[in-house]
Amino acid sequence: MSTVSSMRAETIRCFNSRKAAVDCHPSIFTDIYQENINIAIWERDLATDIQSFVNQFVQSHSQYESSLIVKPDTVFNKLIQSDNEFVNAQAFCKDISNLVEMFCVLFDIERVGLRLKVLDSAMCPRFHVDRVPCRLVSTYCGATSEWLPHDLVDRSKLGKGNNGLSDVDSGIFQSEADINRLKTGDVAILKGELWEGNENAGLVHRSPQVSVGDKRFLLTLDYI
Repeated sequence: MSTVSSMRAETIRCFNSRKAAVDCHPSIFTDIYQENINIAIWERDLATDIQSFVNQFVQSHSQYESSLIVKPDTVFNKLIQSDNEFVNAQAFCKDISNLVEMFCVLFDIERVGLRLKVLDSAMCPRFHVDRVPCRLVSTYCGATSEWLPHDLVDRSKLGKGNNGLSDVDSGIFQSEADINRLKTGDVAILKGELWEGNENAGLVHRSPQVSVGDKRFLLTLDYI
């Protein structure tokens, strides 16, 4: 067995009828095609030069938001054109270009919807599912996305089923210990409700609370 395969076997985390696939190599993304996988996570540490740029960028761009339609061969230039600061952030732009290429190759698509946003509050603070086939999510700095294992969710409490109660009080989960969190730099592909065969099994997740004075820099990639 190869080293990567051995590591993958050790890091598949089972949650009854749906699992989280986790590895330190991006090849883990192919596991999203398995019927019983509803989140695939590439655990990684950001390079120092990317961290330095991001930390400086969010301080001077507290309201930054960009939505682009990109292809693997256009994303780098479109990022640079979207903000002058990116001209001197080659490593950061290359990192996003690589993620776009991975996403397009993985799903055999030509282009994606790319969104970059600096946040000082939770964008989607309630646990929910996405009405999409899948979505790539990565946080470059700040608080990170939270998600619940499939077998620990009371899905009847999603949406209006919460009866106006908070996530803590609604019963959608039983313990704070049930909540999983990505790490800064991690890249996750979240399977949604519109993935064929994944009805009523889309990953339940939410945006994190952002502490006063802190910033979060979020990247998402979507089918278009």
